[in-house]
Amino acid sequence: MAAVHHQCTFLAPPPKPRSPSKAPSVIHCSNSKTLDPFEEKKQAHVDYDAGTHQLSTRISGIQKSDLPKRHRLRVEGDRYQRDWTISEVVERIIKLNHWEDVEGVLNRWAGRFARKNFPVLIKEITQLGYIEHSNQVFNWLKNQKNYRARNDIYNMLIRLHARHSRIDQARGLYFEMQKWRCKPDVETYNALIHAHGRAGQWRWGLNIMEDMLRAAVAPSRSTYNNLINACGSSGNWREALKICKQMTDNGVGPDLVTHNIILSAYKTGLQYSKALSYFELMKGTKIRPDTTTLNIVIHCLVKVGNYDEAIKVFYSMREKRSECRPDIVTYTSIMHMYSICGQVENCHAVFNTMVSEGEKPNIVSYNALLGAYASLGMSEPALAIFNEMKQKGIRPDVVSYTTLLNAFGRSQQPQKAREIFDMMRRNNCKPNLVSYNALIDAYGSNGLLAEAVELLREMEQVGLRPNVVSITSLLAACGRCSQKVKVDSILKAAKLRGIELNTFAYNSAIGSYMNVGEYDKALALYRSMTKKKARPDSVTFTILINGCCKMSKYSEALEFLAEMRNLKIPLTREVYSSSICAYSKQGRLAEAESLFDMMKMDGLHPDVIAYTTLLHAYNTAENWDKAFTLFREMELNGIQPDSIACAALMRACNRGSQPDKVLHLAKFMSDRQIPFIDAVLFEMVSACTILRDWKTLTQVIQMMEASLLRISVGTLNHLLHSFGKAGKIDTMMKLFLKIVASGAEVSATTYEVLLKNLLASGHWKKYIEVMQWMEDAGIPPTIQIYNNIYSYAQKSAGAENAAIIKRRIESLKRKSDQHTLKMDSTSSPPLTTNAFIVSTTAAEANG
Repeated sequence: MAAVHHQCTFLAPPPKPRSPSKAPSVIHCSNSKTLDPFEEKKQAHVDYDAGTHQLSTRISGIQKSDLPKRHRLRVEGDRYQRDWTISEVVERIIKLNHWEDVEGVLNRWAGRFARKNFPVLIKEITQLGYIEHSNQVFNWLKNQKNYRARNDIYNMLIRLHARHSRIDQARGLYFEMQKWRCKPDVETYNALIHAHGRAGQWRWGLNIMEDMLRAAVAPSRSTYNNLINACGSSGNWREALKICKQMTDNGVGPDLVTHNIILSAYKTGLQYSKALSYFELMKGTKIRPDTTTLNIVIHCLVKVGNYDEAIKVFYSMREKRSECRPDIVTYTSIMHMYSICGQVENCHAVFNTMVSEGEKPNIVSYNALLGAYASLGMSEPALAIFNEMKQKGIRPDVVSYTTLLNAFGRSQQPQKAREIFDMMRRNNCKPNLVSYNALIDAYGSNGLLAEAVELLREMEQVGLRPNVVSITSLLAACGRCSQKVKVDSILKAAKLRGIELNTFAYNSAIGSYMNVGEYDKALALYRSMTKKKARPDSVTFTILINGCCKMSKYSEALEFLAEMRNLKIPLTREVYSSSICAYSKQGRLAEAESLFDMMKMDGLHPDVIAYTTLLHAYNTAENWDKAFTLFREMELNGIQPDSIACAALMRACNRGSQPDKVLHLAKFMSDRQIPFIDAVLFEMVSACTILRDWKTLTQVIQMMEASLLRISVGTLNHLLHSFGKAGKIDTMMKLFLKIVASGAEVSATTYEVLLKNLLASGHWKKYIEVMQWMEDAGIPPTIQIYNNIYSYAQKSAGAENAAIIKRRIESLKRKSDQHTLKMDSTSSPPLTTNAFIVSTTAAEANG
C-alpha cells in the first residue's frame, strides 16, 4: 500500500511590505496525490495572523497525464487547454452568473475527454445547490461525443430540482431519462417521490409508487418513508397509516425514521392524542426514540394540556444527554408551554438554560420568549427582548413585530402599537393579515372603534382581504364601546365581502348585542347561527345566559340552559353561576341548590363567583343559617372570599336578625385584609343601628371619612338616617357637614332624610334652615316638604311658634320665587351646596 505523504507550502511575506504588521503568514497543508483520482482529499488553510483556519475537500479527477494516448494529442500544450482538477472547474463555474459562458470554461478543461469525470462534476455542483449552473453543465454534457446517460446523474439532478421545489422539471427529467434508455432504479423513484412530498403532492407520490411496482422495482424502506412523509406532511395521516401497514405487509419493517414520520403525520393532522398512543406502542418495540421523537411527543403533550408529563419528558432528555440531547426545538417547545400557562419567569429561565447549554437562540426561540411577555401585556420587558434580539444580530421577522405590537395592545397602549406597526414597514418587513388583525384588536380593546374601522379600510387598500378574525375583533370592539349601530354595519360589511362568520364571530356579535341591551337582535343572530355551519358552543350559551340575567330575563336564561343540555354541550362555571342566579331570582332555591351540587359532581370546583351567587340566593330566601354554612364551606375548600361574598353574607345575617354576626364578619375581613366596599359598609351601619352600638358605628364613620367621595349616596343617607332615628341629631348634622365639605355627592334624598329626622325630633328652626340650604344648592324643596312643616306648625308647634313658622316659610317662598325670576333673567348658576355649607360650617365652628 502506498504511503501517504503530507505536503506543506509556506507563503512567505512580500520582500518589501508596506506595513510589516499586515504581512500575512499563511500555511496550506494538503495530502499528496494518491492512486485513486476521485478520492476526496482534505486540505487545510491556516492564517496565523488572522487567527483563522479553513478545511476544504478537493477532488482531482482524471487529468491530462491520466488520459489515454488517443486523447493526449488533442490536449498538447497549455495555451488553449487547462489541466484543472474537478474542484477547480467547480470553483470557476460557480463564480460565473448562470447566464454567462459556462461552456467556455468547460471547453478549455482537459478533463472533458474522460467520461468518468462527468458524474463527479455534476455531484459537486448539485451538492452546492447551484441549480442553473447544474442545468447548463448537464446540457453541455449531453452534447459531448463521449457522454453516456447514467442513472446517478439523473437522480442527482432530480433531487436538486426537488430541493428548489421545481417539481415539473424533476418530473421532466424522469421522462427524459427513459428516452435516453436509462431505466429508472429505486433511487430514481425515491428522489421523485421525495420531490412530490416536499410539494405536498402526495397523490402524485402514490401514482409514482404504482409505476415503480409495474416496472418491477422493489420499493426500499426509504421509498416507503418518503411516501409516508408525503402523505403525513399534507395532514393526511390516515393515508400515511395505510402505507405504513402496506410497508409491513410487504416485509419491510419500519425503522426509527418511519416512526418519527408517523408521529409527525399525527401532529400535522392535529391528532395529538393518537400520536401519544402511537408513542406508547412504539415503546414496546426495540427501536429507541431519539431527540426528534421526543420533540414531537413534547409538542403533542403541550397541545393536549398535559404540561406535567411534558416537563417529565424534558427532564428525562436532560438526564440522558448522551442518548437524546435536548436541542433548540426542545427548549423552544418548553418555552412555548410556559408561555401558554402565563409563567413568564419559567419561560425566561428555560431560555437562559438553553443559552448556558451552548445552544444558540434563533428567531423562533426569541419569538417564543417575546410571546410569553406579550400574552400578559408586559410591554416593557417584551421591548427589551426585542432590542436584545436585534443586538445579537438576529433580524426581527413579521412574527416578532406582530408579537411586540400585541404586547402594547394588551397593555392598553394602542398608540405605541401603531408605532411598532409603522416601524415594521419602515424596516422593509411587510405586515401580514395577522399584523393588521393584532392592531385592529389593539384599537378595539381600548375603545378606539373609529381607528379600528379605518385600519380595516387601510388593509384593503394594500391588497389584504379581511378575514373572519378581523370581523370578530371589530364586533368585540363594538360591544366594549356600546355601539349597536356599528354592529349592524360590520355584519353587513362581512356579508358584502363574502366572509362566512364562524362560532367566534357569532359569539362576539351576540355578546355585543347583549352588552347594548339588544336582546331581540342577539336572539335573531343566534337562531341564524344554528342554521349555518357555525355550531354554538359553551361560550355562546354563556354569553346568552349571562346577558339574560343582566337584563332580568331569568325565564329566557333557563330556557337557554335547557337548550344547552339538549345539545349535550358541557356546562361551564359561568353557566352554572348564571343559572343559579336565575333560579334564585325566581324564588326556586331548591333548583339553585341542585344545580350547585351538580356543578361539583361534574368536576367543576365552584369558584368564588359560584359561591357568591348561591349566597345571594340564600339572602333572597332570608336563610342566613344556610348562607353561613356555605361561607364556611367556601373557606374550608380554600376559596378566598371577596368583598362581594362577604357583603352577601352580611345582608343575609341582617335579614335573619343576626347583626352580631355581621360585625364578626367585619373583623374577619379586616384580619384577611379584604377591602371594605360600599355594600359592606351599608350592612355594617345596619347592624350597628339594630344593636344600637354607637361606638362601633363611630369607628365605621372614621373608616369612611378617608373615602367619603367613593361611598354611594345610599350608604351615606342610610348612615344619616341611623343617627337621626336614634335621636342623635347633632351627630347627624355634623356628619352631613363633613360629607358636604369632602365634596361627596349630596342629593335631594339626602336633604329629605335630614328634614324628616329634624321634624320628628322637633327641630323646626333647623328644618327651615336646611330648606334654605336646599334652595341655595339649587334643589327646590318639594310641596310635600312645605306641607310637612305646615302640618307640624298647626299640630305640634303651638300658636306662637306656628305664626313664626308661617312668616319664615312665606319669606322663604318669596326669596325662592325672586331667585327663580332672577335665574330666568340672568341665567346665572345657583350657589353650590358646597360653597354654602362650608361657610355655614365655619360660622357654627365660631359659635
